[in-house]
Amino acid sequence: MPLDPTLRAMRDDAVAAGVRPLYELSIEEARAADLAAIRAAAGAGEPVRHVTDRHVPGPGGDLPIRVYRPVDTAEPLPTAVYFFGGGWALGSIDTSDEICRALANAVPCQVITVGYRLAPEHRFPAAVDDCRAAVGWIAANAAELGVDPDRLAVAGDSAGGNLAAAVTLDRAGPALAAQVLVYPNTDHRGDTGSMRENDDPAAFNRRSVAWYWGHYLARPEDGLDPSASPLLAEDLSGLPPALVITAEHDPLRDEGERYAERLREAGVPVVATRYAGMAHGFFAMSGVVDAAREARAEVAAFLRGHFDRRVHA
Repeated sequence: MPLDPTLRAMRDDAVAAGVRPLYELSIEEARAADLAAIRAAAGAGEPVRHVTDRHVPGPGGDLPIRVYRPVDTAEPLPTAVYFFGGGWALGSIDTSDEICRALANAVPCQVITVGYRLAPEHRFPAAVDDCRAAVGWIAANAAELGVDPDRLAVAGDSAGGNLAAAVTLDRAGPALAAQVLVYPNTDHRGDTGSMRENDDPAAFNRRSVAWYWGHYLARPEDGLDPSASPLLAEDLSGLPPALVITAEHDPLRDEGERYAERLREAGVPVVATRYAGMAHGFFAMSGVVDAAREARAEVAAFLRGHFDRRVHA
C-alpha cells in the first residue's frame, strides 16, 4: 500500500524546509538532528514509577544504563534489555527513553537500556562487545537490579535490533526468554529488492544504510562476521523465541524478514509482522503514527506472553 499519509506529510514538509539527509551531515550534526527528530515524533514520555541512571562495567570502561521500574515491589521483575537505534553511530539512552517508558508500563516489566559505544569513534565489534557484556552483567547481578534471571529478554530497533540479535548469538551468554527485533539490520551485503525499491532521497534509503555501515565497520570484510550480520550465522538453532517487526517502505525490510525465515527454519518460534504503509523509524513515532502504538502493543503482548510462560513452565 502507499506510504502512510502522516509519514508522507512529514516527508514532504522536510523537503519543503530543505532538511538535509543525515548522511550529508557531519557525525555531530547528524547525532543532534536524529535526537531532535525522534523527540518531535515521540510525544511526551509516559511517567514510570522509578527511572534510575547508573553505570555498569564494560570492556572499554563503564557503560551508562537507565533502569525503568514500573511498580513499587521488592520482588524481582521480568526484564527487557533494550538497545537504541541509530546505525551504531547515532543515539544514546535518551533516544529510546519514550519507547522504554511505554514498554515498561505496557508489559509491565522492568526495562534497562544500555549506552553502548558509538562508531566511528568505536567501530565494530565495540557495540556488540558492550551489549553482550551489559546483558551478562545484568544477569550476573540480577538480585541487585531486581531482575528475575529466568525472565530476561533483549530488544531493540534498527541497529539496536541488530545488536539484540547479535547478543542472542553468544552461546556463552545468559539464557534469554525472548528477543524482539524491530526492523533490524541483518546483512551487510544488503542486496535485496527492498533495498533497491526504497530509494527516495528524502527518506531512509540505501545511501543511509551504506553511510551507517561505513561508520561502523573498520573493514568491509568485518561485515561478514555474524556478530555484524546475523543473517550470515550458520546455526540459529536454540535461539530464544523471536518477534521480528518490519516496515513495508523500508530498505531493511527484506533482510529482516529473511532473518525471521532463517530462525523459523532453525526451529525457533517466530512471529514476523510487516506493518503496511510504514517506513523505517516508525516505531519511535508514537506521538504521530497510530501504527507505532499498535507495534508497541504487539511487542508488549509478545514479551508478556513469553515472560508468563517462564512462570508456568
